[in-house]
Amino acid sequence: MALHLTWMFSFGLLGNLVSCLVCLAPLPTFYQICKNKTSEGFQSIPYVIALFSAMLWLFYAAFSEDAILLITINTFAFFMETGYIAVYLYYATKKVKILTFKLLLLFNIFGLGLICSLALFLTQGQKRVQVLGWICMIFSLCVFAAPLFIVRKVIRTKSVEFMPFSLSFFLTLSAVMWFFYGYLKKDQFVAVPNILGFLFGIIQMVLYVIYRNPKKILVVEPILEELSHEHIVDIKKLGAAICSEINIAIPQLNDSGKDVFEDHQIAKELTKQTQETKNSTSKI
Repeated sequence: MALHLTWMFSFGLLGNLVSCLVCLAPLPTFYQICKNKTSEGFQSIPYVIALFSAMLWLFYAAFSEDAILLITINTFAFFMETGYIAVYLYYATKKVKILTFKLLLLFNIFGLGLICSLALFLTQGQKRVQVLGWICMIFSLCVFAAPLFIVRKVIRTKSVEFMPFSLSFFLTLSAVMWFFYGYLKKDQFVAVPNILGFLFGIIQMVLYVIYRNPKKILVVEPILEELSHEHIVDIKKLGAAICSEINIAIPQLNDSGKDVFEDHQIAKELTKQTQETKNSTSKI
């Protein structure tokens, strides 16, 4: 029994450490936002969802037994995500601020408020824990399924630019730790979602290995051969010379309606000059 509790505590502690690293992963992004003094190009919804998830798990842990390790990590995540959102809003445009506030009202005020109200007034005791556990589990499954959009983009573009390996690795490692913590604690609401998280993490890392070195298509530019001046034909000048030398005979109609030339000699000279011009061009 003591060994069982030791393993459970160890996996929970490791889960806390790895999850802390995952929470710190957006720091380079926000350093870039602060450096550029704009949040343009970044979205706030991942941080709003992460904040909602932390608040939801805190509410579940408050009624669950021996959930101190769940409380510690989700408290840390709560403060980190709040800080991220505050920085994001500080550098966001007015339009983006309005959208972010709408998301906060939808998820963190009305959504969480509705869940808390229903759980407090319609359930009690162990049933309340069960209801909150199911809500947390379903939401976590949806969150773990979200990277499918990234996976689809990686397969389509054959590029892992938007799927860093380190984040995928730590998310997978975190899922492993929390699965064993939930399994040893006999908490299905913690264990089950992390099975899906582990599988998606493995898929992401496999895709990273496949597409980390995209095939580069080499474009070979044609090499222009140098041409000597004696082989260069100035078509423009040649055409002008031809046109200046050719005398055009204007046909006229006789009484019977047929075309005749005024001067048959001109016609013969025209044919002869044209033939000579073609021969000289072919020789060049």
